[in-house]
Amino acid sequence: MDADAVRDHARAFSDALVAGDIERATADFSKELKQRLGEVLALFPLPATEATVESVDHGGSSYTVVIRLAGESEDVEVQTRWKERDGRPTIVEASHLSRTARAAEAEAEAEMDAQADADAG
Repeated sequence: MDADAVRDHARAFSDALVAGDIERATADFSKELKQRLGEVLALFPLPATEATVESVDHGGSSYTVVIRLAGESEDVEVQTRWKERDGRPTIVEASHLSRTARAAEAEAEAEMDAQADADAG
């Protein structure tokens, strides 16, 4: 397992999330993560509208991959840890790094508030 293989699997995972293909997205999950599937999937904005592999870093026996996902109302950065299992890169851990409301949503809300104020006045 090398950085290129991990990056390829991380891209496939990200693409599957955007496509809404949860079965394909979870194909690289460890047995332990699959047992907590609902909890793990709750980390990701679904449906996702776009995804980017931000970084792939090697440390010890694993790789840390940061994936940025855009949903309809928020952007999320998730850190995943990958290890080799059964000869292939496998996600063994996932955690939030950040969650940000989408600017377009905030602007739309501000416009609605301004319109409501104008209608009231």
